[in-house]
Amino acid sequence: MFKRFFKGGVAVTHEKNTANCETIKMDVPKKVIIPMLQHIGAPCKPCVAKGDVVKVGQVIGDSDEFISAPVHSSVSGTVTSVEPLLYPGGVFVNSVVIETDGKQEIFEKIAPPRISNTKDFIKAIRESGLVGLGGAGFPAHVKLSVPPGKKIDTLIINAAECEPYITSDYREIIENSWNVIGGINTVMEFLNIEKVIIGIEDNKPEAIHEMTKVADTSDRISVMKLKSRYPQGAEKMLIYATTGRKVPPGKLPADVGVIVMNVNSVSFVAEYAKTGMPLIKKRVTIDGGAVNKPCNVEVPIGTSLKDVFDFCGGFKETPKKVLMGGPMMGIAQFSLETSVVKHTNALLAFTEEESNLPPEGPCIRCGRCVRACPMNLLPLKLSKSSLRENIEELNKYHVNDCIECGSCSYVCPSKIHLVQSIRLGKAQIRAAMKGGK
Repeated sequence: MFKRFFKGGVAVTHEKNTANCETIKMDVPKKVIIPMLQHIGAPCKPCVAKGDVVKVGQVIGDSDEFISAPVHSSVSGTVTSVEPLLYPGGVFVNSVVIETDGKQEIFEKIAPPRISNTKDFIKAIRESGLVGLGGAGFPAHVKLSVPPGKKIDTLIINAAECEPYITSDYREIIENSWNVIGGINTVMEFLNIEKVIIGIEDNKPEAIHEMTKVADTSDRISVMKLKSRYPQGAEKMLIYATTGRKVPPGKLPADVGVIVMNVNSVSFVAEYAKTGMPLIKKRVTIDGGAVNKPCNVEVPIGTSLKDVFDFCGGFKETPKKVLMGGPMMGIAQFSLETSVVKHTNALLAFTEEESNLPPEGPCIRCGRCVRACPMNLLPLKLSKSSLRENIEELNKYHVNDCIECGSCSYVCPSKIHLVQSIRLGKAQIRAAMKGGK
């Protein structure tokens, strides 16, 4: 049935409660908080100040760094402050606070981009502010800038959406399949890519049917049914499942002739080419036992988590834990005053019963974490090295190859917080590198 599938991973529950919830558009909030860091790479510098009047789609932050992406206003209104505020990742980031005027006036310079060649295309993608919308947040113009000497023959569209609860990618396929195909054709044309594979897990038959129907218009685009196994949507796992190619440690997909794009990202390419409106909104799955009305919501970027949950009917009970992202890789939030950013794909509010974790026990040397690791790492070794702050061992056991999928923690019978300590180990590596400069 399946051509190939990766080693390791886990079988997670198919919790897709909002799969049949058509996207609803959220009202414009009274204020938005727009961080200047909504991507992997260098933060933007604000180009507006307190008292400035801004409009929808206007650039409010940018950077000269290559690995960065401009930030735009999602609303019209007045800038009330520019200051460091709490970011969803738990750190303070320079942010632009805008009091909305309710008019949603469009910035005068918004117009469809003029694209006639590859250089124009990459420039347009950067100006759109597009980053990976599957959760990683890598600037799209960087990913689409093929390094000299590299030949890309395959574009892979990631529609696996393997995490429980999240259905934002699924709804994009169901609601905007022609935009997905339009974006694919645009990328193929300007990057001269020969073929496209759209990878969808087999537990989403309606999505497979819809994309197969629209993909039949081209003999260069195919839909591949993938085995439902987490983390099927991880880049290296997806590349192997769809092409059989293995990305070596330390290498990128371009090194094996591949570019991977999230289905929402490629759909946005088509929308931007038609309208010229940059990335200012995001579909977010709202779910969890504490939520009154689980749904999929189109949210202006910068909207506070509190406003989003209030729009969805508030809470049945005070949530014990709120995650941005899925239960496997999501980040627990300290405050509901943090805001939705470009790569937010879900907000999950869990009850105390759903959030309760058993206490950690001693390792019983069962080896389940090793068998579950899709990257062929030794999670327990990495965890112990991290807790001992042993930088040499962290490097020896390739801590930076960990994709933080959480499979090791998921299968551990002793409930050891392996992925959390591995994340700490990565931070120790970064700190050591800075200290050595």
